[in-house]
Amino acid sequence: MPVDAELLEILACPACKTPVVLVKDGTALKCGACHRVYPIKDDIPVMLIDEATVEP
Repeated sequence: MPVDAELLEILACPACKTPVVLVKDGTALKCGACHRVYPIKDDIPVMLIDEATVEP
């Protein structure tokens, strides 16, 4: 089950407060401003800065 569209509308990067978008075939959320990628585990976004990776 993918992340709910309504949830995606309100999710923001906890580091810089910029909206995030789905990437990697729906398995992660990426911030366009600081380039942090937050994993989605068991259909739950893990929006913790320590769990994020930084990708260009």
